[in-house]
Amino acid sequence: MVDKTYRTIDARPNAESLVKPGELVDLVEVTPLTLNDRRIYNLLLENAWEAIDKPVTHVIAKAALRGSHNSNDRVGESLERLMSAIVRVAVIWDGEPAIERVQLLGGNLESARGDGLVEYEIPARLRKIIGNSAVFARLQREVMFALSSKYALTLYEMVQKRGNLRWKASEKFTIEALRSILGVPKGKLTTWSNLKLRALDPAVREVSVLSDYIVEIDAIKTGRAVTHAELRWWRKDGDATGAADRELQFSKVGRRQRVAAKADPVAVPPSAPPLRARPAWLDSRGAALRTETYETARLRFPGYDIYFVEGEWRSWASGKPPAEDADRAFLAFFRKFAEANPL
Repeated sequence: MVDKTYRTIDARPNAESLVKPGELVDLVEVTPLTLNDRRIYNLLLENAWEAIDKPVTHVIAKAALRGSHNSNDRVGESLERLMSAIVRVAVIWDGEPAIERVQLLGGNLESARGDGLVEYEIPARLRKIIGNSAVFARLQREVMFALSSKYALTLYEMVQKRGNLRWKASEKFTIEALRSILGVPKGKLTTWSNLKLRALDPAVREVSVLSDYIVEIDAIKTGRAVTHAELRWWRKDGDATGAADRELQFSKVGRRQRVAAKADPVAVPPSAPPLRARPAWLDSRGAALRTETYETARLRFPGYDIYFVEGEWRSWASGKPPAEDADRAFLAFFRKFAEANPL
C-alpha cells in the first residue's frame, strides 16, 4: 500500500511566504540565537528547500541574507552562531517519542566580496528530521521581517504551525517548556511576572497586530505558583486581516509605540484621498474584492491604477481554477505586476 501521508517537503514556498518544518519551530535552543540569526536561518532553509533533504551544497547571495543591514559582519556572525548552535528536537523514533540533538547548520564558505556568495550544508541528521516532517508553519515574509524581537518571531512561528488545526485552538505548556521554546537564556526572566512583562506581553501584542491571528497567553497556577501557561489563538476576520496588512506597509517608526499603546495601528493616513468607486466595467469580470484589499493595494503600490491592475489580473486568471483566497491572489499578482512594470 502506498503511503499517502503529506510531508512537509511537499509544501512549497512562494512569493509571499516560506515553509518551516514544525520540528524546527518547537525546538529547544541549547545555544541561544538572536532575532537576526532566526531570520537568516529561515532564509537559508527557504533557499535550500528544493533539495533540503539531499546531501548537497546550497548557494545563496550574501545580499539576500543582509536584509536592511548594510554590513556583512552580521551575516558572518549569524552563520557562526548557527553553525555552533545545538538544539533539542522532539521526534518519533521507532514509534516512541524521543529527543534528538542536532546542529542547525553544517560547514559553510563565505566569499570575501561584499556582493559575494555563501555556500552551506544542512547536517545529515537534520536532513532526516526535515524529510520525515509532516507538520509545518507557513511564515509570511513581511511579518517575519516586521516583528521586532526573537520572542515575537518564535511565538508567530508557533501559532502559524498550529493555526490550521481545526480541532485545536489552544495548547498548554509548562513554564520551563515555554521558556525553552522561546529561547529565553538561562538565568534571565526567571519569574513569571518578568517573563510576562518583558517577553510574552510584547510578543503577544506584536503577533496579534501584525499576523492573521489574535493570540493570548494566560497563566495557570498550581496552588499559588504559576506552573503552566495556556496559548490560545484564533484567526482574524477579513477586516482585521486587511488591517494587519496595512500596518505592515507603514513605516516601522512609531510601530512599537502604536502596538504597545493598543492604538489603531491600521488607520489610513488622514492625507490619503478616499478610495474611488470601482468602475462598472469590472463588474462583468467578477465580484468586487474586499474594501481593505483595495486599500492595501493602494498603500503598497502608490501611483498604480488598482482597478486597471485588477482587470489585468482577472484577464490573466481567466480560464484558470479559481484561487482559494482571491484577495491574497490579487495582492500577489499586483506585486509581480509592479515589479515587471515599474513607474
